[in-house]
Amino acid sequence: MTQVPELNRRARKILHAVVSEYLQGGDAVGSRTITRRHGIGLSPATVRNVMSDLEELGLLHQPHTSAGRVPTETGLRFFIDSLLKVRGLSPKEKEDISTRLEAQLPEAVLQRASRVLSELTQYAGIVLAPNPDLQRFQHLEFVPLRDGKVLCILVTADGHIENKLVVIDFALEGARLDRIHNYLDQLLRGLTLDEVRKRVLSEMGTDKNQFDGEVATALRLSQVAFESGRSSEVVVSGQVNLLDPARAQTPQDLDRMRSLLRALEDKEILVKLLDRTMAGEGMQVFLGAETSYAALGESSVVAVPYGPEDRPLGAIAVIGPMRMNYGKVMSVVDFTADVFGQLIRES
Repeated sequence: MTQVPELNRRARKILHAVVSEYLQGGDAVGSRTITRRHGIGLSPATVRNVMSDLEELGLLHQPHTSAGRVPTETGLRFFIDSLLKVRGLSPKEKEDISTRLEAQLPEAVLQRASRVLSELTQYAGIVLAPNPDLQRFQHLEFVPLRDGKVLCILVTADGHIENKLVVIDFALEGARLDRIHNYLDQLLRGLTLDEVRKRVLSEMGTDKNQFDGEVATALRLSQVAFESGRSSEVVVSGQVNLLDPARAQTPQDLDRMRSLLRALEDKEILVKLLDRTMAGEGMQVFLGAETSYAALGESSVVAVPYGPEDRPLGAIAVIGPMRMNYGKVMSVVDFTADVFGQLIRES
């Protein structure tokens, strides 16, 4: 974030008024609009002087001579971080979100949450499913089959079961299997699947384990069972909301819209962006260049993790233009994350 000097009360009030007017109407905001609608108690000339000072600080921009001002990306950041007061949702609004998320519909809860976000904000709603690698190991069992095949059954602490078929060139019998199961349960219990893979690799590199046939066999089997073939699922709804033909006045505008839609189809971009959200604290708002992706250079992303604060399971987000109703969107995203996180933990 660009550092700006401390603003006095008058400058903060005028900046708040300019940004609020711009987010609502989309037009450059003049001094007379500020004095007429916001009870500033100052003359238009004084307001113009303050707006000029804010422009010098990089918080406002005058798109045309004799026109009003619009906020810069830095001005929007200052507004969101220091001036915005997010109103909470009403009990009726909360009930509506809860009812829609908990509805017994054929679609999965991820799709439902993404669609609710999109419909309530009229932007694109994104849900990152719980990261499989953050699930905690509970038990791994090997079931010998015919023709040198073994069924690996992985059970996580939240009850998820995953099966994998592997081929081996050695025999596995009852007593030996019991010892292997007990060894791995003691070694790996309570670790996340990502930590399990690291622990197995570490144990395989230990000399004593290389010469202990049974331990070496257990580690070889578990390495195959825990091979990372998992990827977080990302669900996106409402991409069409980001197509605004009225704003596409030039071929470059159309190109930007196409690039944005392509970015929303690139699940790797979305996973990395929401991973950054999970690594932060609480609600995150990425403005334009802060997303680190050129295709999102004129967009805003409002995102928040869901699940326990100390170990978030995933994240949800809304992507829209930088001129959005941040107070409403942040409230919707925050409450939806709370309800969705609870549904995921109960499922």
